[in-house]
Amino acid sequence: MGDRRLLLAIAANMLLTLAQVIGGIVSGSLSLVADALHNFSDASSLLIAWLARRIGRQPADELRTFGYRRAEVIAALVNLVTLVIIGLYLIYEAVWRVFEPQVIEGWIVVVVAGVALVVDVATAVLTWTMSRHSMNIRAAFLHNVSDALASVGVIVAGSLILLYGWYWTDTLLTLLIALYVLYQAAGMLPDTIHLLMEGTPAGLSVAEVTAAMEAVEGVRDVHHVHLWQIDEHRNALEAHIVIDRFEDTARIKDAIKQRLADSFSITHSTLEFEIENCGN
Repeated sequence: MGDRRLLLAIAANMLLTLAQVIGGIVSGSLSLVADALHNFSDASSLLIAWLARRIGRQPADELRTFGYRRAEVIAALVNLVTLVIIGLYLIYEAVWRVFEPQVIEGWIVVVVAGVALVVDVATAVLTWTMSRHSMNIRAAFLHNVSDALASVGVIVAGSLILLYGWYWTDTLLTLLIALYVLYQAAGMLPDTIHLLMEGTPAGLSVAEVTAAMEAVEGVRDVHHVHLWQIDEHRNALEAHIVIDRFEDTARIKDAIKQRLADSFSITHSTLEFEIENCGN
């Protein structure tokens, strides 16, 4: 059901992108082309997310022992880098229009932007329920919401051109759309890169997790602690545990794993037990 929604949203956005590009060229509106490029990036991100979801469902094998779920994170990185490139291109085009203004047909801008608004809202509705569980779909949902807002802005700009001949509003709106695209990308890129760099999961502290493990009865020391995310939903840990007696290993291991799961949502842990701290 989720895949069908994504495919429907992709098809709608691709058709909308084509209509906006044609409308922007015919009317001379750069802001309409800007909105079309943003819509195209959304359609592309949905397509990449759909492919990544299919790849991510494949079971772990000898080549990918942790599975393929990180495909969605890689897809998010690709989408965000694309957004940055599009944002920079739109700024370049808007600056160029300042020196070479173009005549703009306001009615075409208003009509095409109105159709875009309907499609953007429909796509946002299609992806809303899926956005709570996926970084990629959540990003696509937010992009569609921002597209809807951009379409409202384009309608306003077209109306001002019709009423007052304020052609400069088209260039101004293009800059605003470009800056908003860059703002979105800048907000999401650090989290995506942090996950791919196997950084400590958000909300977790190595010191707190270590202290919780050391509080388990029979544990003398914990060192060589590594915390990372296998994918968007799975936290992992590796640590060396110094204990008093090897006879207690099974009991202590079960107690630590239970505490990690209950307190920190760490579902994958690799624990190496030692009698003495060898300092490695």
